[in-house]
Amino acid sequence: MADTADLMSAVPIAVTGATGGVGGFVARNLVTRQLPQRLLVRTPSKAPNLPYCEVHQFSYSDHAATSAALKGVHTLFMVSASESSQRLDQHRCFVDAAVQAGVQHVVYTSFMGAAPDAIFTLARDHYTTEEYIKASGMRWTFLRNSFYIDFLDSIVGTDDVIRGPSGSGCVSIVAREDIARLAAAVLADPNKHAGITYNVTGREALSMSDIAATISASRGRDVRFHDETIEEAYASRQSYGVPDWQIDAWVSTYTAIRSNVMAPVSNAIESVTGSAPMTLVEYLTANL
Repeated sequence: MADTADLMSAVPIAVTGATGGVGGFVARNLVTRQLPQRLLVRTPSKAPNLPYCEVHQFSYSDHAATSAALKGVHTLFMVSASESSQRLDQHRCFVDAAVQAGVQHVVYTSFMGAAPDAIFTLARDHYTTEEYIKASGMRWTFLRNSFYIDFLDSIVGTDDVIRGPSGSGCVSIVAREDIARLAAAVLADPNKHAGITYNVTGREALSMSDIAATISASRGRDVRFHDETIEEAYASRQSYGVPDWQIDAWVSTYTAIRSNVMAPVSNAIESVTGSAPMTLVEYLTANL
């Protein structure tokens, strides 16, 4: 076992989002590799208590705090900021602070199909962030993640119906834990993955009808899928009282699936880590 003091004297990896899903899984995976890391969190009291870790407070929009927290960091795992109308400005501020602090390599959690005209509206923000990182002069690796398996239970309504205008389109859903395994492998050897954009998916592409049937079988409930029209989709979400951009994002989640832009299956996780990602059945079974 390596000496803790020796490990912490090494140039650390910085991980954002350690109090959340992907970032938390990444931090724990790096611990198993005995790699020192610096956890950047908004609320230090909520940070996981892990060996080989320092905890620094920051926020995406606080340039000074971020720059101070990243001093001495070589490789940064940048989880995209929370969805908001200010997210792009927060990303730019954060990237600028990383450059000022001397960060050499950024591993960014982007989104599959990121493009300036992406059907899923929030994927446009991811594309813009990618371009900003490329222009920063830092080396980069982009993880263009598909939709998370982890959230599928939550899209089932109280009446056991999944509603959305996705038609028969498919999506190659992926578990956050599997994304984190790939991310940790990249962080452990960043030079090997510099300048690479990975599409990060599970090993199957499913339609919403497939997903409903799989959840039904796993949970012992009669879950079904209702293919809404675009008009129905907007009307059914108006009652939530959220801004228009948020409703556009929710609806375009399903229209992106309808287009099959989310359907291609990548072998990135298995090729980099040596282990295949979970299927929906495997995930649901493990999370009964």
